Amino acid sequence: MPNTDDLPDTSAGLHDKSPERRRGIYLLPNLLTTCAIFAGYYAIVASINGRWVDACTAVFIAAFFDGIDGRVARLTNSQSAFGVQYDSLSDLVSFGLAPSLIMYNWSLVHLKEWGPLFGKLGWLAAFLYAACAALRLARFNVQVGVADKRFFQGLASPAAAATMVSLIWAVEKWGGDGKAVRWLTPFVTAGVALLMVSNLRYYSFKAWPEKVPFIWAIAIVLVFVGIALHPPAALLAIVWVYIVSGPALTLIGIYRRPKRSSAAAADSDSQDHDA
Repeated sequence: MPNTDDLPDTSAGLHDKSPERRRGIYLLPNLLTTCAIFAGYYAIVASINGRWVDACTAVFIAAFFDGIDGRVARLTNSQSAFGVQYDSLSDLVSFGLAPSLIMYNWSLVHLKEWGPLFGKLGWLAAFLYAACAALRLARFNVQVGVADKRFFQGLASPAAAATMVSLIWAVEKWGGDGKAVRWLTPFVTAGVALLMVSNLRYYSFKAWPEKVPFIWAIAIVLVFVGIALHPPAALLAIVWVYIVSGPALTLIGIYRRPKRSSAAAADSDSQDHDA
């Protein structure tokens, strides 16, 4: 996602008159963003050539670069409006176009074997995913500085992409292929697309507490063990747990809201009686 956490006060950087330093600072995070675009584009090319595992791996590599470019920008005090927009375009390529085309080339294209109508539904499902990814990114950009940074509104595009490619990777590793699961992939593609533009709340992992329960450490260890034993299966399980967490967080918020309103009303009545 675009790295927009508190665009820094660049007034201090304006006093730095060194052109080499300024070019070096702004080059590094944008170079990492370019690496993410390269990985996303390579994923598309790999899918065209039928190298499904390579394509899926490239999307995860793009996610890695997408995750560090903003942190590097903050560490080097080189955040900028240009970087935010460039990162958003990178996300559209790597997590919007690439996953939709990989899924289409892998599975959705085989729907046409059931007839012309199903063939159209296949590429329309892929288009729906790409369009929803673009809408998701645009909504994220205009909500900067307004939305609660602890949560995403709708499924983030990197998580949506991970859902798509982890399914492909797992099926390939288990000896299956896209044709065998063509009855399932349109629903997965459309469902993930709609989650991106939904109002469900997903934890952003941007605001870590200083101390966490010990069970978190155990969970992290188990995640690494699972990834080491069977990367695609572990990643598939992780992303689906994260997908389910969105509706769960939203329902919890709805359940707690009446209680907070009742407590606030009770406090107000108590203050009125005291007065």
